[in-house]
Amino acid sequence: MALGTDYAQQDCSLARALEVVGERWSLLIVRDAFYGVRRFNDFLVHLDIPRAVLTARLTALTEAGVLRKEAYQQSPPRYDYVLTDAGLDLWPPLHGLMRWGSLHVSGDEPSRTFHHAECGTRLDMTGGCPQCGVPHVPPADIEMRSRTAPARTDPVAAALAAPSRLLRPVRGAAGADAFAGGDDPGNS
Repeated sequence: MALGTDYAQQDCSLARALEVVGERWSLLIVRDAFYGVRRFNDFLVHLDIPRAVLTARLTALTEAGVLRKEAYQQSPPRYDYVLTDAGLDLWPPLHGLMRWGSLHVSGDEPSRTFHHAECGTRLDMTGGCPQCGVPHVPPADIEMRSRTAPARTDPVAAALAAPSRLLRPVRGAAGADAFAGGDDPGNS
C-alpha cells in the first residue's frame, strides 16, 4: 500500500500543518528563505535538491500561502520566492526545531547561531532576547552568525558564512541569473 500524502483521518491542526510543511525538503526551503535565499537556482545549489522536487515544493509552498512569487525579470519571466506573513509565522517552530536538533540529535553546538541584532545577545530557546526582555524577536531583527566554516562550498553557503540579518536577500549561484538549463522551470 502506498504511503498517503495527507492525514485525512487526523482531525488535528498539527496534521494540517504537516500537510503543508511536512514533506521532505519543505522545511529546509523555508529555512533557506529565512536565511535570505530567494531564487530558484540558489535553492537548487544550496540544498543540492533535485530540480523536479524543488519545483514541486516551491509550488506547494506557494499554493499554501507560505511563499509568494515576486517577479524580478520579465523576459524570460523569473521570480523571487519570498516568505508571506504565514511563512514568517513559521520562524518560532523552525528556530525551536533547530535548537532541539542541536541539543538532542547533533550533540554539539549548532553551526549557526541567532542573535538579537539590536544588542547582539544570542536568542534563548523560545526565540526571545534575555538581555532586552523581548519575548519573541521578529525574524527581521535577528542576525545569523556562523560558528564554523561552511562544510559546503557552493556560492550560497559562502554568502551565508558572513553575519547577516534574516530575510535579507542572498545572491549566490543565481547572482547573475546564469545557470545551464535556465532558471525556475515552474515560473508560470
